[in-house]
Amino acid sequence: MLEQEGRQPPQSGGGEHSRPTTPSQDGENPVATGNAPAADKKDAYSMSPGLPGFLAANRISLAMSSYQSGKFYLLGQNVDGGLMVHERFFRKAMGICVSSKDTLLLATLFQIVKFHNTLEPGQQINNVFDACYVPREIHVTGELDAHDIGVLKDGRTVFVNTLFNCLATPSDRHSFTPVWKPPFISKIVKEDRCHLNGLAMQDGVPRYVTAVSKSDTIDGWRDRRADGGIVMDVASGEIVAEGLSMPHSPRLYRDRLWVLNSGAGEFGWIEPGTRGRKAKFRTLAFCPGFLRGLAFHGNYAFVGLSRPRYQRFEGLELDRKLAKTDSEPWCGVQVIDLDTGACVHWFRLDGPVGEIYDLGVVPGVIRPMALGFASNDILGLITHGPLEDTALPA
Repeated sequence: MLEQEGRQPPQSGGGEHSRPTTPSQDGENPVATGNAPAADKKDAYSMSPGLPGFLAANRISLAMSSYQSGKFYLLGQNVDGGLMVHERFFRKAMGICVSSKDTLLLATLFQIVKFHNTLEPGQQINNVFDACYVPREIHVTGELDAHDIGVLKDGRTVFVNTLFNCLATPSDRHSFTPVWKPPFISKIVKEDRCHLNGLAMQDGVPRYVTAVSKSDTIDGWRDRRADGGIVMDVASGEIVAEGLSMPHSPRLYRDRLWVLNSGAGEFGWIEPGTRGRKAKFRTLAFCPGFLRGLAFHGNYAFVGLSRPRYQRFEGLELDRKLAKTDSEPWCGVQVIDLDTGACVHWFRLDGPVGEIYDLGVVPGVIRPMALGFASNDILGLITHGPLEDTALPA
């Protein structure tokens, strides 16, 4: 039940905002600013003309995180047919998990946040939004540099604890509970040794992880960025692919293990080895950016691109590929056809926001919004379930 009690349902303000917009003829629009920091007023986006219609035709929307700006984005089609970009601020927004149409998870600077859609089927806010994701459960972890995130069979959250080189679950008493570490990591210690980052889940079970290296010394991964990257089988602890450049975002989809070979700007899959032959990374598409964030829907992959910080990423294969294609790196999302490798739609962010981390496809929702803590909007949306007539404890 939705209670308003003299308040308007939240839409914007207080440093967080959304605005349904229609692209201008040049395909660009400034992102709505509301009361956002001054730097945000320089942000602009552009898109392929068919992107809003593509999202609506597939009855999906897109969740996107930017740790650099601390923004959690929801993209959908607005009521006028243009693209709607809704933003909320969460410090160091990182891994996204779309657990269901009604449940999203987000890893942030020191918290794991679980959002629930508070609207019933057919309900809308302001005759616009068909889903409203409200943060209902929060685990305080401390600053762990949490990356990818997932949900286990039993409903617990699992996340990549990059600072401590392990997979972990939240704890009611502690900052986290380690549940798995790579065999080459000698102990659970606060030293980002291998830069464990990506997590591929299957049926509520962690199946594969990615790391920038198999280093077992503090910050050792930085010297292995060009070709030290690995993909590991969680169950066996075996390395199933190596020689990659800063791999991220492993995902299982249609019987293939997909991965982003980020330091080379490559999206592809791991072809398993047979009869002594090593597994190989097969490139489906080159995307002009440092790649992080991968999601799928139907016959399409959604790939996240960032403008690399060259003081950290200089000398990688991405530099050479950009020069060869006479291209500049950009920040945004490309929609890749899985049959052809062609980019069929795209969304681009220009301005101060140059890096994103993760993507998630939200099924069955066309115009989503979320609430955060940087404004008073969350005070005005009050909901409750039906009265439960079960007896209270004596």
